[in-house]
Amino acid sequence: MKLYGMQQSRSFRCLWALEESGLQYEYIPIKLRINKEDPDSAQNPAYLSINSQGKVPSLTDGEMILTESVAILNHIGRSAPESGLLPIGDLKMQAKHDELVAFVLAELEQPLWSKGKHTFALPEQYQITAMLDTAKFEFTKAVSTLDHLLSSTEYAIGEKFSIADILLAHTFNWAIRFEFDVPQRYVDLRNQHYERPSAKRALKLAS
Repeated sequence: MKLYGMQQSRSFRCLWALEESGLQYEYIPIKLRINKEDPDSAQNPAYLSINSQGKVPSLTDGEMILTESVAILNHIGRSAPESGLLPIGDLKMQAKHDELVAFVLAELEQPLWSKGKHTFALPEQYQITAMLDTAKFEFTKAVSTLDHLLSSTEYAIGEKFSIADILLAHTFNWAIRFEFDVPQRYVDLRNQHYERPSAKRALKLAS
């Protein structure tokens, strides 16, 4: 496997999962917003042949190419079933895992990316600063809903660290960096999971 990524973007969650999985892989740093002539540029034709959007992450596994982070996470989990990154054999637990992953992507992460787009990612003429209050409102609402979705155990689903925990920790790390109001419970969750050896190795690789 080869993972193409950039620092603590969405590719970091995939890098973390690979470190957690024990699978053999190669990590290839990609640079955004630089001249396409640079061989490491996301706009270089060689990389665009892998990901036509010029975004990260991308994962290649033989002839297969994946360019969506959750698809990559699921592939990693299925490729290393012994890692426990995906719940196996319990349909109800699998369903709850899928529900939580979908919630993180659709509800919890979106206000953060909305702020990111309207503060640095979009061209200035398309940025709408008035929507930042809306993003704050949506994030607060999502956090309130999350309180009812999470189990009372140490981990998001069942008794074992999983892809859902990676997504939650990474998303709350974004929220802290983007200066959203994050309840202490979720600051602690982020800190706890970022202390895992796999997370520390991934951070070192992504720096």
